[in-house]
Amino acid sequence: MATKKTAQTSTKKTAKKTSRTKSTVAGDADSLTRKRDQETITKIKGMGAHVVSRSLALEEPFVDIPLRTVSNTRFNKKKRILQMGDNTQRRDLFNLGQARKFMQTILLADGCKDLIEADKTLSLRGMYYKSLHTIAGTKERTFDDQAESDPILEDLEVSLGALREELHVFAKEAGKMVGNVTIIDNGDEIDCRHMGSGGYAIPSIVEPRVIQFGKCEAKFVLHVEKGTVWSRFNEDKFWKTHNCILTEGGGQPPRGVRRLLRRLHDELGLPVYCLLDCDPWGHYIYSVIKQGSINLAFESRRMAVPDAKFIGLRADDYQRCDLSDDVKIDLNDRDITRAKQIANYPWFKDKKPWQQEIKKMLSNGFKMEVESLITKDISYVTEIYTPQRIREADFLD
Repeated sequence: MATKKTAQTSTKKTAKKTSRTKSTVAGDADSLTRKRDQETITKIKGMGAHVVSRSLALEEPFVDIPLRTVSNTRFNKKKRILQMGDNTQRRDLFNLGQARKFMQTILLADGCKDLIEADKTLSLRGMYYKSLHTIAGTKERTFDDQAESDPILEDLEVSLGALREELHVFAKEAGKMVGNVTIIDNGDEIDCRHMGSGGYAIPSIVEPRVIQFGKCEAKFVLHVEKGTVWSRFNEDKFWKTHNCILTEGGGQPPRGVRRLLRRLHDELGLPVYCLLDCDPWGHYIYSVIKQGSINLAFESRRMAVPDAKFIGLRADDYQRCDLSDDVKIDLNDRDITRAKQIANYPWFKDKKPWQQEIKKMLSNGFKMEVESLITKDISYVTEIYTPQRIREADFLD
């Protein structure tokens, strides 16, 4: 009886300790969020104050926008990520070619300030509508469509040095997750071991104030390119058999998925393996996950996973796995051009295995999808191909 009572007491203490730990993590996240929100508001007010001071001094108001271009992006070999350079483009109010974008930038900045102060969030679509109106006394609308407002928001991010999540703006959910981990999403505990066939929908904003990690037994993360492949792995319970977390990003993964992969790697110490198509686009997706993207180089420090490994599909798998000619998809001119561009990326250029991989694909003259392994057996990719790659550490880095 005494032993049983002691065990019950110990369990209660553990439960209280776990509860306090979750509460502390959530409290720390809230405190950090409030601090970031105040910093972001200060930056927005600073932008406004600069415009006002220039105007009162009878000088032309302007906003400097960092350039999101190839020429203004560099690869940091030490950190192994893409970083944005210092080049900017000046957006003047009295320049007829820039006035509209200047006013749109200020308008969206004001809208984001309203969101932060109200402690609310809006989607990209919602932000478009919030800022949409016809200018008094004219027939001129502030935005013609959302395709015009989205790039301005990205300009605003880099100008303020405040990420979209810090501006309280989110994108449509795209990506799923299942596996041996429990997360706390906006206060709700979600066991990713019991998510059925649909999985957990990865949100756009996955910062610590929204997502915290609970119990995790997983040994690694397997990221696959498409939902069709993810469904095969989920149905076969690959994540359960091999004790992992399974994610997908609907092709090129959106920010939320990439940021979550980075957090899983950094905070839980999980290796990240990428199972992607054998084509220039699969190679590019891996590049984006590993080093970051040119357009969002200013976010690489938060999203890129330099230690991510590429485990397939590979150009020699046609012969190695004895696949039929039916799986071949001829490379077109665009594929060939893209493959050569990727081969010349600084982070691939000096890596002999990657040069051999791309050269082999080009010499083959065809590309292949991960789904092509189904021609061997419905579960060949989950039961043989992927376990063997991981077991033998047979990957490209």
